[in-house]
Amino acid sequence: MIRINLLGQIRPKAARRPVDTGAALPVVFIGAGLVLGAVVLGFFYYTWQNQLNKENAEIKRLQAQKTDLEQTKLQVESFESKRWSCSRGFRRSSSCSATAPAGRNCLEMVANTVSRTENLWLTEMVRKGNTLSMEGSSASINAVANFITALKRSGYFQKVEIKNRNKTIRTWQCSPSFSRFR
Repeated sequence: MIRINLLGQIRPKAARRPVDTGAALPVVFIGAGLVLGAVVLGFFYYTWQNQLNKENAEIKRLQAQKTDLEQTKLQVESFESKRWSCSRGFRRSSSCSATAPAGRNCLEMVANTVSRTENLWLTEMVRKGNTLSMEGSSASINAVANFITALKRSGYFQKVEIKNRNKTIRTWQCSPSFSRFR
């Protein structure tokens, strides 16, 4: 039904009753707390998950490095056993050459130099005239450099040089010219 106001007066609006928000306010705060708590927990979960992934990757890298080091250790142990057997042969040959004290002293000096140099193994030593050719293996080029320096400091060798060097196996051949060994 349509109402028409013929008097021209404005009709007063009916007063509305105020809504009681006292019960809804705690619900709003609890909901906001739950949302904030979920955001904080999500942040911590995300950061801890990233840290866990990084640590797992580091563990895998260290395990791979450990297997590489174990293989290197096995190689070093095999070279150590070869060095021990070679040094035993040096002692035998030096005791046999009692008639040539300079030669014995030179062999003892070479044997001591090899045993003091870490990760260095002689595999062959041949004398031809005034040259003594040595061939061996090493774990690093620094070990060869230390060995050559020790040979030069000994006073037995005038000139020490590397004739051949293989980078993959790290073998080397050294031919020093010596003056006291006659």
